Amino acid sequence: MAGTTIDFEAVYRALPGMVALLTPDLVFADVNEAYVRGIGRSRESLLGRYVFDVFPESVNAPASHHSHQLRASLLRVLATGERDSMALQRYDVESPEHSGDWHEHYWSPVNSPVLGPDGRVRLIVHRVEEVTEFVRARGLGGDAAGRVLEAELYTRARELQELNNRLREAHAREREVALVLQKAMLPARRQVGHRRAAVRYRPAVGALNVCGDWYDLVDLVGGHRIGVSVGDVVGHGLEAAGVMGQLRSALSAASRVADGPAQALNVLGRYANVVDGAESATVVTTFIDFDRQGITYSSAGHPPPVLLHDDGRVEFLDRATDPPLDARPDPRPRPEASTVFSPGATLVLYTDGLIERRREDIDAGLHRLAESLRRHRTLDPEPLADTVLRELLPPGGATDDTALVVVRL
Repeated sequence: MAGTTIDFEAVYRALPGMVALLTPDLVFADVNEAYVRGIGRSRESLLGRYVFDVFPESVNAPASHHSHQLRASLLRVLATGERDSMALQRYDVESPEHSGDWHEHYWSPVNSPVLGPDGRVRLIVHRVEEVTEFVRARGLGGDAAGRVLEAELYTRARELQELNNRLREAHAREREVALVLQKAMLPARRQVGHRRAAVRYRPAVGALNVCGDWYDLVDLVGGHRIGVSVGDVVGHGLEAAGVMGQLRSALSAASRVADGPAQALNVLGRYANVVDGAESATVVTTFIDFDRQGITYSSAGHPPPVLLHDDGRVEFLDRATDPPLDARPDPRPRPEASTVFSPGATLVLYTDGLIERRREDIDAGLHRLAESLRRHRTLDPEPLADTVLRELLPPGGATDDTALVVVRL
């Protein structure tokens, strides 16, 4: 079969299950043959139409709220970029031959996203399995037994839907708590206000995706120097936010007494070794000396900072990159590198949510960042930070948290 060209459109049309493709506007883009047979409508009567114009709420079963539940499921897919399985649904279908003649049907729907290169949902695969005959189950012991089984299945489906709703509400509450905790542990704007710096934090789209991204700016001992760092903790929710706070505080303290950024990361690495949840965390830290017009930096598995020179030249600070924290059983001293700048240059630190996209090489994201900075290099840090986020993050929001620090040197 090597080298065989596959006609995926023909495969889609021949799928045995009922499958429809919906646009982000919830309009039918395509349906397969099984879907046409299952709902008893022609393909031409569906394509280009809004799904809830085709399937209004059944007048025969108004309590089922099928349209509301389907709409909520489709919107969750658009917001999170993740698959959403619905509980068993009753939705009665009107006979195409006899207006007003409704027939009882039961469906098991699953909605899955098709993502574009930018991580945005381009299509929703709406897969439906009809289970009407199974629900009726008239052959399992007579009409009465079938109705009992139908009622039991329907009740269990409603219970499952309610449980899913409670779980989503619980995750939403955890997300809110994690965001508040994360905000409380990050440095306030007033701490960087006297410097020509801007900081931004954007949480990921979706109720379950609060992560452990963080940033820090600290005054260093000796001369006109500051330390600027960003980091990323693996994981989600309150646990990641708690680990983030511990690592940020430890690095902030270590930076104030360390000889350089590599020594600060050495100390942080040993501390991370005893912090549950700190495994594979990444961080990059820079020491900026304004008197000598130099930057010394060290990275533990983190994307490289960007130095935008005042002439538009972009320099990635990638000559001192090492594995993430706690990646070695016997830690070795981390590397350190230096570079110089002229007044008016800009230093940018960020987390991977700014540049990474599904199924895309990271170099493409780095190129986008470099071009955006070069185009807008005359902007002050605050508008520059906003512009970079607007140009690089997907319109619907990123699927990973994003931290960004912009410092005018």
